[in-house]
Amino acid sequence: MRKLLSMGIIAMLSAQLLQAGHPTSRVLPLSKSKFAVLEKDGTEKVVDLAGQDYIVASLREKGADGAAYAVDDDGVIWWAAIISSGAKGHETPSGIFDIFRKERFYMSKSFPDPSGVNNMDFSLWFTQQGHAIHMGNDDAMSHGCIHVGAKGAKSMFEWAKINKTKVVITREHYMPFAYYDLLKAGYKETDKTPNHIKNAIRAFPPVKPNTN
Repeated sequence: MRKLLSMGIIAMLSAQLLQAGHPTSRVLPLSKSKFAVLEKDGTEKVVDLAGQDYIVASLREKGADGAAYAVDDDGVIWWAAIISSGAKGHETPSGIFDIFRKERFYMSKSFPDPSGVNNMDFSLWFTQQGHAIHMGNDDAMSHGCIHVGAKGAKSMFEWAKINKTKVVITREHYMPFAYYDLLKAGYKETDKTPNHIKNAIRAFPPVKPNTN
């Protein structure tokens, strides 16, 4: 079991499913490891990632957490933190993907930083269109990538394995299934907790363990 590095939001799976911001698939968390995937053509499948390493990114959009969670193959969430994701017009695609490439140092070719400083270090690539989880400003919306803080980006980069670690991108709440792992690791609300997280904690009860 890994040590939890940082913690994010507490929220509950919405009773009303929101329309995804990207016109491909929608991913609905059913438990900590099970996800219903609704494809554009109307087909549906349930994917169970139990026994695998995976990262769940609940996007920085209305109706979701704005947080990412790393789950070990023993089913324990060992890392969680606030993220930012694609801005309007650059929405991060929802779906379940493989990490197929890792880059420790990287500058975006499409959106290079004028200062010349790398803006995509610790990249974990999960689409061929250039979407990655990487170190970045977790309070600024992106061109489609998932931004995480420096400490979390380094830890996830070192942990994730090419063609083995999955990335789940959802526009729904996942925190109900993560809450008890985070509580066990010592989660506490502080005066630094963002208001939207505090509101979610008060509004939505967690899902009890052993419901997979």
